[in-house]
Amino acid sequence: MTQLTFGAPGYVDASLSDSAHGLIGSEILKIAAEIRAMVAAGKPVCNLTVGDFNSKQFPIPETLLDEIHKALDAGETNYPPSDGVLALRQAAADFAARELGVRYPLESVLVASGARPLLYAAYRCVVNPGDIVVYPAPSWNNNHYVGLTKALGVNLPTHAEDGFQPTLPQIAPHLDGARMIVINTPLNPSGTVMGTENLRQIAQAIVDENVKRDKAGRRHLFLLFDQVYGSLVFGTRRHDHPAALVPEAAPWIITVDGISKALAATGLRVGWLLAAPDLTARMRDLIGHIGAWAPRAEQVATAKFLQNEAAVESFRKRMNAAVRDRLDALHEGFQALKADGLPVDCIDPQGAIYLSLRLDIVGRTLDGEVLEGNEEIRRAILEQAGLAAVPFQAFALDEESGWFRLSVGAVSQDEIAQMFPRLRAMLERVR
Repeated sequence: MTQLTFGAPGYVDASLSDSAHGLIGSEILKIAAEIRAMVAAGKPVCNLTVGDFNSKQFPIPETLLDEIHKALDAGETNYPPSDGVLALRQAAADFAARELGVRYPLESVLVASGARPLLYAAYRCVVNPGDIVVYPAPSWNNNHYVGLTKALGVNLPTHAEDGFQPTLPQIAPHLDGARMIVINTPLNPSGTVMGTENLRQIAQAIVDENVKRDKAGRRHLFLLFDQVYGSLVFGTRRHDHPAALVPEAAPWIITVDGISKALAATGLRVGWLLAAPDLTARMRDLIGHIGAWAPRAEQVATAKFLQNEAAVESFRKRMNAAVRDRLDALHEGFQALKADGLPVDCIDPQGAIYLSLRLDIVGRTLDGEVLEGNEEIRRAILEQAGLAAVPFQAFALDEESGWFRLSVGAVSQDEIAQMFPRLRAMLERVR
């Protein structure tokens, strides 16, 4: 057998493309390696890092699983149509009408292997190199998509008092020069929901800007609206669609949705897009060239599940309650620490599977070591308290303010309860 060699480290890499050299790996995956090492060593870890679900605690709907088995048994294993199985495209349009109050034609719907390729395809089909994309910080992956498309990113640092959601006064100065604005609600990583009036104002501003561009003969401004967590909204808050609030904005809204979070079905890879038919057709061609189709059997099964309103509602009630219980347990635990004078704070649970936590200990010391920023705090709470969290720096917020994302999809109530005494003991040693 011939033993292959590839030269010294970096030898082949030196000949790769500029785009490849510009890629930055997932910050969360790097953190995951440390967590695995601790778990392997037998140390207790409350893992609140991954935006995924433990299938034992959050299984997909039984009805959906049954439909997948039926589809496979029926031989639904070949290529799907490039824009998605017809029944699923219709089911997605009906779902949007039922849930969001907006009726899209069938030609507006595009199915792909989850939300990620659709987000990337939206960048590719709307943004030229050098175009300006405006997005909030923190937010998920926009900085990476900007880099991949050679766009110019305008990173808007947001504030806790606004739920880390961008506001029209922040966006307004960039309306004239931007090609696309990106909104995610409920927001990854903060778990907050954009208010109705704020979303209405932003949608109307896009309409007004495009009226000006029509007169000037300029390319239009688009809104990329990521609502993949849209069914996970808690309490009195509501999830709105911008076209339901401002119908005139419909030509410029690109909506991304899917089953990954709503149905705890991250591994099934089924997502869909709603947009103007002209844009959907272009994105269909791009998705086809990269082969980012959702598996056919899962598409067939998802179509039948979405059409079963009783099954959707039954699963959502159980799913949302389990997510909310974990978020509430975290929120109550941190509020108890705050009430005892410890330097913590968090935003009440609003949506998604995330909670925003602030550890206000930047610049303070733990066992004689200065906690200079979020990375030092992250390591301290992991090593000293077995609490694994992701700093907002992983979501393009540069400021060292002690904010972290906590994700509840892969933890139990017991793991949460066991973590708090460890964290309390650590925080009591901070000076």
